[in-house]
Formats: sequence, C-alpha cells, structure tokens
Amino acid sequence: MTMTLDINAELCTGCLQCELACSFEHTGSFNPAVSRIKVFDFEHGRHTVPYTCTQCAEAWCMKVCPTGAILVNPQLGSKEVINTSCVGCKACTLACPYGTIEFNPLSKKVEKCDLCNGEPKCVDACPTQAITYNEMRP
Repeated sequence: MTMTLDINAELCTGCLQCELACSFEHTGSFNPAVSRIKVFDFEHGRHTVPYTCTQCAEAWCMKVCPTGAILVNPQLGSKEVINTSCVGCKACTLACPYGTIEFNPLSKKVEKCDLCNGEPKCVDACPTQAITYNEMRP
C-alpha cells in the first residue's frame, strides 16, 4: 500500500500551518524555511498551493542515488532518505521532476517528505483540509 498526501489547492488559505507543523516535527523549531512542504504564492497572494513530494511511482530520486540512500518504506510506500547513507551529492534533487527534494546546507544531506512515519503533521495542522492523507490511487 502506498500512501500519499493529496492536495486541494482550492481549499488552501495560505496560512502556512502545514509548513510550521512540518518544520517543528523534523527540527523542533517553527521555521518554514526548513519545512519539507512549501506553500507557493501565485498571482500575488490570490492563489496559494501547498507542495511536497508526491511519493511518485517513478521515484527518479531513488534510481539516481549512487549510495542507495533513498529507500521505500515497506509499510507506507513512501520514499525515505537514510541519512547515514546519504553523501549529499544532490543527484536526487536534480532528478526529481517535481523539485521536492531539498539539500540542507547544515547537515549536508538531502531532505524530503517522509509522511511523518504515517502521521503527517501537515494534515493535522491544516484547518481547511486542503491536505489529506490517503492511499495512492493506481
């Protein structure tokens, strides 16, 4: 079973609660700059869209990783970075057609959405249910 975050851009208000929840879960601080989900602002604030890894079937990030540092979580189907194996070469950041893998200059490793081990904090934080957690449709 592969789980994913589904995003309904029409429901997004741009409140950034998803970014804050994600950054707190992964770093212990409320810092949208290090969030693994980003809210993009289109048309000068008239439209906002949360965006993160889609856990795509193609998984180009996994295919190009020279150390095999991105693996599939067998319970969730999510593609997760194994920090101890990541050498920070950034090949996955270039291979991802969605641009959802970030290089962290402090850790010198890449980071991407890991679905918070099956309990995505961005989903819980979203007041409008613009982000939902569902089984991926074939």
